[in-house]
Amino acid sequence: MNRNTRILVQGITGREGSFHTKQMLDYGTRIVAGVTPGKGGTEVYGIPVYDTVAEALKEHDVDASIIFVPAKFATDAMFEAIDNGISLVVTITEHIPVMDMLRVKRYAKLKGSRIIGPNCPGIIVPEEVNLGIFPPRAFRKGKVGIVSRSGTLTYEIAEIIKRDFGQSTVIGIGGDPIVGTTLDEVVEMFDKDPETEEIVIVGEIGGTMEEKVAKMKKEGKISKKIVAYIAGMTAPKEKRMGHAGAVVYMGMGTFESKIRAFKEAGIPVATTPYDILKLL
Repeated sequence: MNRNTRILVQGITGREGSFHTKQMLDYGTRIVAGVTPGKGGTEVYGIPVYDTVAEALKEHDVDASIIFVPAKFATDAMFEAIDNGISLVVTITEHIPVMDMLRVKRYAKLKGSRIIGPNCPGIIVPEEVNLGIFPPRAFRKGKVGIVSRSGTLTYEIAEIIKRDFGQSTVIGIGGDPIVGTTLDEVVEMFDKDPETEEIVIVGEIGGTMEEKVAKMKKEGKISKKIVAYIAGMTAPKEKRMGHAGAVVYMGMGTFESKIRAFKEAGIPVATTPYDILKLL
């Protein structure tokens, strides 16, 4: 992604869609069209609106889509984007059913599309493109890639390292149990990215993605330096926590198991978000 990436906004006329379209445009993001069924022929901040993705693509070249569609329609919106050959689909929407997301993820893989999210803040390449809901003040162009399961923690950590390091690309993968792109997949991409020199992982209790990254690092599959922070240290045992992805599996996914895996792989772990700056 860069400043030339051409963006389609699905759900552009809704409250969140129109608000964040304005924020993205102000950042310099190149939004070329929007889609809301039944609102074709209108405009939002000068961006033409179409009834379907297919109609929009007849008039515009599109590289990526961002979805601000309510949960009960968001699955169809993702299928529509994939069916029309859009290679990158960022889904901000939360509360998408797990089984629906499993179907979308499988279909995207078959069709060669990449899904980011759902329930995520999106992607930002500082000073170039904001494809999501990131607050611009927290970001400055630099060499640290951040991949996070949390939204607001991402902004906080970006702000902490902004002055000294800046960021190459920041990706919020989402906090749901099933996400289109996983933590380990993003770390692999950052490892190959010439713009990224170091990687920051913002993890959470639940799931096993952090353990997968630790295993890759331990086996020498990741060469770049990784610094990690895991949210959930004080979460009470046996209690359901807020994020849908905060599920523990057979002894994996706990705060302790993630910390242990990272330490065995030689990945330094910050005790607080502010320690990330020192570890970098």
